[in-house]
Amino acid sequence: MHVLDLLQSDNLGLSLLWGDPNLLGQEVSGVTATDLEDPGRFLEPGELVLSGLVWWAPDEPSRTERFVAALSAAGATALLAGEETHGGVPEDLVATCRAHRVPLVAVPARTSFRAVTETVYLRRWGDLSRRPTRLFALPENVRNELSGLLERGAAPAELLDRACAHLGRLSCYLLTASGRTVARTPSAPPIPARQAADPARLGGISLRVGAGGSPYDAWILHVPDPDSAPPRVLHEIAEVFAQYRDGQAGREAAARQTGEELRILVEAGAAAEPGVLEEALQAAGLPARGPYLVLAANSGAALAEAVAHLDVARVVGETAAVLHVGPGTPGAADAADGADVPARLRAVWPLLQACRPEAGIRLGVGAPAAGPEDLRAALRQARFALTAADGQEPVRTVEDLETLSTLLAGVPPEVREVFRGRTLGLLGDGMLRETLEVFLANNCSWTRTAEAMHLHVNTVHYRIERVEALTGRDLSRLDHKLDLYAALRCA
Repeated sequence: MHVLDLLQSDNLGLSLLWGDPNLLGQEVSGVTATDLEDPGRFLEPGELVLSGLVWWAPDEPSRTERFVAALSAAGATALLAGEETHGGVPEDLVATCRAHRVPLVAVPARTSFRAVTETVYLRRWGDLSRRPTRLFALPENVRNELSGLLERGAAPAELLDRACAHLGRLSCYLLTASGRTVARTPSAPPIPARQAADPARLGGISLRVGAGGSPYDAWILHVPDPDSAPPRVLHEIAEVFAQYRDGQAGREAAARQTGEELRILVEAGAAAEPGVLEEALQAAGLPARGPYLVLAANSGAALAEAVAHLDVARVVGETAAVLHVGPGTPGAADAADGADVPARLRAVWPLLQACRPEAGIRLGVGAPAAGPEDLRAALRQARFALTAADGQEPVRTVEDLETLSTLLAGVPPEVREVFRGRTLGLLGDGMLRETLEVFLANNCSWTRTAEAMHLHVNTVHYRIERVEALTGRDLSRLDHKLDLYAALRCA
């Protein structure tokens, strides 16, 4: 098989960025996926190299030079670069590949690395299931056991344990992009999420397992000691988990549908038949009685990953989730009836933001709900807190809304704009508005306002009279003061 064969495959959608015709006709011996900065020692002559370009940095051209030089020295057939991480293939990588005469092919975000790998092996050796045993790195008995575990839907922890058992006391992890540990072998010590979110800094070798529809969907197979297992064994273990993820997609979709059905019932509130909501909670795997916490987010993928960091019973829909945080459920000892869940979510939120820094992901948390009858109010509170969340406070709880300013932050911007315009419109942004702000800030004291603005008291009186005339408010009345203060806070 040659690189040209891959380029002619319609279902992959690959694009040639640079490649001499003679180089494109070289025989392909295999595929290696890596994001190591210097992958040379893991490569063999004739291999295609798949890379998500996680190692690339715009202000460090030495990384690009080191990576491509390693491919050239190892005799790699071509570099297949994923476009998902950076939205395309960097120009300096194209120039460096041309300089080292390494063919460069772009892999679109919609095409998984697994699809490329399978295409190579299917073309070279025929159907993977019929390959001779000698072509596998994993022992046949291990492969057979893993196939059986996949068929019966074994959990990731059991799969990882059995896949690595024949390698001795190997420390191996399955991590998410936000640093959550999905599974680890018995000999692998825990890794804090903040460290695990950047496997490159941990050292060792990391293999990406599937891409999915968002950055939160990808898993990473990480081995701290790169010499503790043959690279080809790790690649085959990664393939096992790619198959697991394929099967998991259907389960996750069904779980989201359950979450959406529960949300609809919660929104129906008293309109639902008695007992229906309790039955729906139990069908979703939650106890029929609380306490619960309700979350709302502007990203369903981020929400699902965030609550997965918490060891609590939960059901997650498209943009809302219900957590059970009472005694007798997983994580109850840590959750303390939900009191510290917002703090734990705030701690993990920067890790999720780092996966999609441009997305502006935010989260709102309602007040604790004692029972199903309180869930509707808690959902409304969570959505209001979500509206109040911003770049400074991306995770807001309704209980954070202790001031008029934070309360107004939850009012939709379009509503705030109308209220501000109707209340302050005729004042404009000049001296009258400034005087009003200083006057209210000084508890409507004429003397202190005059001193703060270096004005005569009579001037302050005149300006405030103009404010009252233009706004129709009487600043001797508390409710009118609050109207104007709220309008200023809506700016």
